[in-house]
Amino acid sequence: MLLTLPPDYRPSEDEEFMSPLQVEYFRRKLLRWRGDLLRESDGTLASLSEGGILEPDITDRASVETDRALELRTRDRARKLVSKIDQALGRLESGTYGWCEETGEPIGIRRLEARPIATMSIEAQERHERMERVHRDD
Repeated sequence: MLLTLPPDYRPSEDEEFMSPLQVEYFRRKLLRWRGDLLRESDGTLASLSEGGILEPDITDRASVETDRALELRTRDRARKLVSKIDQALGRLESGTYGWCEETGEPIGIRRLEARPIATMSIEAQERHERMERVHRDD
Protein backbone atom coordinates (compact mmCIF):
# COMPACT_ATOMS: atom_id res chain seq x y z
CA MET A 1 0.00 0.00 0.00
CA LEU A 2 1.51 3.28 -1.12
CA LEU A 3 0.68 6.16 1.17
CA THR A 4 0.62 9.77 0.03
CA LEU A 5 2.16 12.16 2.51
CA PRO A 6 1.05 15.78 2.55
CA PRO A 7 4.00 17.89 1.33
CA ASP A 8 4.35 19.71 4.67
CA TYR A 9 3.74 16.66 6.90
CA ARG A 10 5.74 16.47 10.13
CA PRO A 11 5.13 13.75 12.71
CA SER A 12 3.53 15.01 15.89
CA GLU A 13 3.37 13.77 19.47
CA ASP A 14 -0.41 14.38 19.26
CA GLU A 15 -1.05 11.59 16.75
CA GLU A 16 -0.92 7.85 17.28
CA PHE A 17 2.69 6.70 17.66
CA MET A 18 3.98 5.00 14.51
CA SER A 19 0.76 5.63 12.63
CA PRO A 20 0.87 4.75 8.92
CA LEU A 21 1.74 8.38 8.10
CA GLN A 22 4.64 8.38 10.57
CA VAL A 23 5.92 5.06 9.27
CA GLU A 24 5.86 6.35 5.69
CA TYR A 25 7.49 9.63 6.74
CA PHE A 26 10.41 7.84 8.42
CA ARG A 27 10.70 5.32 5.59
CA ARG A 28 11.14 8.16 3.09
CA LYS A 29 13.52 10.01 5.41
CA LEU A 30 15.71 6.92 5.79
CA LEU A 31 15.67 6.16 2.04
CA ARG A 32 16.62 9.76 1.21
CA TRP A 33 19.48 9.69 3.72
CA ARG A 34 20.69 6.34 2.37
CA GLY A 35 20.57 7.62 -1.21
CA ASP A 36 22.58 10.73 -0.30
CA LEU A 37 25.26 8.63 1.40
CA LEU A 38 25.52 6.26 -1.56
CA ARG A 39 25.81 9.16 -4.03
CA GLU A 40 28.62 10.69 -1.94
CA SER A 41 30.31 7.31 -1.81
CA ASP A 42 30.20 7.01 -5.61
CA GLY A 43 31.88 10.41 -5.87
CA THR A 44 34.63 9.30 -3.52
CA LEU A 45 35.28 6.15 -5.51
CA ALA A 46 35.51 8.17 -8.71
CA SER A 47 37.97 10.66 -7.23
CA LEU A 48 40.12 7.95 -5.64
CA SER A 49 40.34 5.99 -8.88
CA GLU A 50 41.67 8.98 -10.83
CA GLY A 51 45.17 7.60 -10.61
CA GLY A 52 48.13 7.89 -8.32
CA ILE A 53 49.56 10.84 -6.53
CA LEU A 54 51.56 12.93 -8.95
CA GLU A 55 52.74 15.64 -6.57
CA PRO A 56 56.48 16.16 -7.02
CA ASP A 57 56.93 17.87 -3.65
CA ILE A 58 57.06 15.46 -0.71
CA THR A 59 55.07 17.83 1.51
CA ASP A 60 52.32 18.15 -1.10
CA ARG A 61 52.31 14.38 -1.53
CA ALA A 62 51.94 13.88 2.23
CA SER A 63 49.07 16.35 2.28
CA VAL A 64 47.29 14.49 -0.53
CA GLU A 65 47.84 11.17 1.27
CA THR A 66 46.38 12.62 4.47
CA ASP A 67 43.35 13.93 2.58
CA ARG A 68 42.79 10.52 0.99
CA ALA A 69 43.10 8.72 4.33
CA LEU A 70 40.56 11.10 5.85
CA GLU A 71 38.21 10.57 2.92
CA LEU A 72 38.50 6.79 3.25
CA ARG A 73 37.77 7.00 6.98
CA THR A 74 34.73 9.17 6.25
CA ARG A 75 33.52 6.66 3.65
CA ASP A 76 33.95 3.81 6.13
CA ARG A 77 31.77 5.67 8.61
CA ALA A 78 29.20 6.26 5.86
CA ARG A 79 29.26 2.53 4.98
CA LYS A 80 28.51 1.64 8.59
CA LEU A 81 25.76 4.26 8.65
CA VAL A 82 24.18 2.79 5.50
CA SER A 83 24.12 -0.57 7.28
CA LYS A 84 22.34 0.99 10.28
CA ILE A 85 19.86 2.67 7.92
CA ASP A 86 19.18 -0.71 6.28
CA GLN A 87 18.54 -2.20 9.73
CA ALA A 88 16.14 0.66 10.54
CA LEU A 89 14.29 0.04 7.26
CA GLY A 90 14.05 -3.62 8.25
CA ARG A 91 12.54 -2.61 11.60
CA LEU A 92 10.03 -0.44 9.71
CA GLU A 93 9.01 -3.48 7.66
CA SER A 94 8.71 -5.71 10.73
CA GLY A 95 6.76 -3.13 12.74
CA THR A 96 9.39 -2.70 15.46
CA TYR A 97 10.71 0.69 14.32
CA GLY A 98 10.33 3.46 16.87
CA TRP A 99 10.16 1.12 19.86
CA CYS A 100 13.03 0.88 22.35
CA GLU A 101 14.93 -2.40 22.09
CA GLU A 102 15.54 -2.39 25.83
CA THR A 103 12.23 -1.25 27.34
CA GLY A 104 9.70 -1.74 24.56
CA GLU A 105 8.52 1.85 25.11
CA PRO A 106 8.18 4.40 22.28
CA ILE A 107 11.49 6.08 21.46
CA GLY A 108 9.78 9.40 20.79
CA ILE A 109 9.20 11.45 17.67
CA ARG A 110 11.72 14.18 18.51
CA ARG A 111 14.51 11.62 19.03
CA LEU A 112 13.63 9.79 15.81
CA GLU A 113 13.61 13.09 13.93
CA ALA A 114 17.10 13.86 15.24
CA ARG A 115 18.43 10.28 14.90
CA PRO A 116 16.20 8.15 12.64
CA ILE A 117 18.38 5.07 13.24
CA ALA A 118 17.90 5.17 17.04
CA THR A 119 17.13 1.83 18.65
CA MET A 120 16.75 3.01 22.24
CA SER A 121 14.91 5.76 24.05
CA ILE A 122 17.03 8.57 25.46
CA GLU A 123 16.74 7.15 28.98
CA ALA A 124 17.75 3.64 27.90
CA GLN A 125 20.63 5.02 25.80
CA GLU A 126 21.91 7.06 28.75
CA ARG A 127 21.77 3.97 31.01
CA HIS A 128 23.60 1.97 28.36
CA GLU A 129 26.34 4.62 28.03
CA ARG A 130 26.73 4.85 31.83
CA MET A 131 27.19 1.08 32.01
CA GLU A 132 29.75 1.21 29.19
CA ARG A 133 31.74 3.87 31.06
CA VAL A 134 31.67 1.85 34.28
CA HIS A 135 32.82 -1.34 32.59
CA ARG A 136 35.40 0.43 30.44
CA ASP A 137 37.15 1.65 33.60
CA ASP A 138 37.69 -1.96 34.76
